[in-house]
Order: sequence, then C-alpha cells, then structure tokens
Amino acid sequence: MRAIRQETLGTPEVLKEQELPVPKPGPGQIRVRAHAAGVNPTDWKHRESGLFLGEPPFVLGWDVSGVVDEVGFGTTLFQRGDEVFGMVPYPFGAGTHAEYVVGPTRAFAFKPSEVDHVTAGAVPLAALTAWQALVDTAGVGDGDRVLVHAAAGGVGHLAVQLAKARGAHVIGTASEPKHEFVRSLGADEVIDYRATDVGEAAQGVDVVLDTVGGAEQIETSVRALRPGGTVVSLLPLEAPDAVARAEAQGSRVVNMLVEHDHQGMRSIAALVARGALRPAIAETFPLAQAARAHEVGERGRTTGKLVLTIG
Repeated sequence: MRAIRQETLGTPEVLKEQELPVPKPGPGQIRVRAHAAGVNPTDWKHRESGLFLGEPPFVLGWDVSGVVDEVGFGTTLFQRGDEVFGMVPYPFGAGTHAEYVVGPTRAFAFKPSEVDHVTAGAVPLAALTAWQALVDTAGVGDGDRVLVHAAAGGVGHLAVQLAKARGAHVIGTASEPKHEFVRSLGADEVIDYRATDVGEAAQGVDVVLDTVGGAEQIETSVRALRPGGTVVSLLPLEAPDAVARAEAQGSRVVNMLVEHDHQGMRSIAALVARGALRPAIAETFPLAQAARAHEVGERGRTTGKLVLTIG
C-alpha cells in the first residue's frame, strides 16, 4: 500500500510516499480502506519533534473515513463493506495517512450517509476534542456561556457548532476578517482578539475552550471565567498564578488530551447526520502531497480543516 512515512524528524520535506505492507486486523480490530484523512496541527508537531511518538520511522495521521474491507476475530459491530469514520487511538495509534488503516472497532462509527468521505474524514479528531472538552469535561448545557478561542480553527469551528447544538450562548475569538465565518457557524458574539481585551469583553463565562495555549491565553481565560467555571486547555498549562486564582474561586483549569471514543463518535455522527455539525474544508490534497498540506497548515492561517484524499 501507499503511505506517507518519515524516517527522520524535520520540515515537511521528510514526508515521503512509500510502499508498505498492508496491515492485518487483529482481534477486535477492523481494516479500513481509506478514502480521506484529516490533517491536524498535531501531525506537524509530531513530524517536527516526535512529541509522544518519539523517534521515527512512523506514519502520521489519526483521522480516517473509508470502507471496512476486513474484520478481525471477535468483531461484531462492523462487517465488510460498511462505511465508517473515526480516530485511531491517540497518540500511539497513528497511521491513517495511508491506503489501509487498522484500528480497534470501537474507535469508529458508521459514516453518516448525508456526507461524503472528505467531509467525514475532516471530523473525528477535531470533533472528538471539542466533544470531550465541552461535553465530557465541562458539561456544557442549555444557557451556558461558552468562550471558544480561535473559533475559526480546526477544533474551534466545530466547538462553536457543538456548543450551539447543546443550547449554549457562544462567544468566539477570531481576527476581524474571519468574523463573518464564525457568525455563520452560529456564534452569538465574535471578539477580535487583536483589537480587544478578550478577558474584559467576555466576562462571566461558564466554560472556556483554549485551543491556543500559552501563559497569556490562560490569564485571559481565567479573567473571563465566572467563579465556579471551567477552563479546558488543549496545551500544557502555563501561568500558575492565574490557575491558583481560578482554583481559589472554585473554578477548574484543566488540560485535556483527546481519546478514541466510540460513543463520542456516535454522538458526533448523529449531529453530522442532522446538519448540526459540518466541518469547513479549507483545502484538499492527494495523499502524495501530504508535505504540501503540512506547509499550508503550519502557516496558521487556515479556516477550518485540511484533508488528504486517498481513495
């Protein structure tokens, strides 16, 4: 099979298309013939530093949408020919930037028939991150005020839609040119983080989703938070003084790392099926141009998601 593999850490040029053996599914696993796979910031972070995976060689990618072509022993949820999408276990299950992907059955859900594989392939990692942050961790519900940093980004733009589907009042941050896009997602308020003090403008929020990280962002998030609220950060926590202030007023400031999640994927699939959750596809690239996708993503200007087309 064709796969995008790297032998060393470094810039996008280390990503090479190679021929690798087609993997076999083990007990409780399925093999998916990939049609599309999302590209996420964690991909280029791993490509450059190894992050959780350590030293190469490895094949990156966690999102995938495709068709089941073989099932392992004991598998009952899916059979050959089923269209599925999902996120293989993060971080050590990487390998979806390839023609065939093996993963545990419960990392997947049936692909909604209402969307194609490119759309479905953009969803899993970013949507699961938003779901686990807002629903599982923060318990967002009707009437909550939710602040989403970088609301036009990969996780952010799905988090806005998810929070709205839960009945929340959503405040998103974005540069001014992206305000119309963020409003189109359903955001009730949009703040230009370049021109406005976000912590002052978004007072009394119940939940903050920080997709950006850094000490300044944590400080801003804590200032916006009501006593007893929750900040969920997707990056290592900095600003220990701000965290201590939040905890002193009964608030939570936590890190979160996304996990593969069958029930979460089913909930996300239901939202996709009824049109309440749709990824914005910024650009697609054939598998062989994975390095180009990394180059585009690393500029930090993407609105929505980047996707590799494989089938």
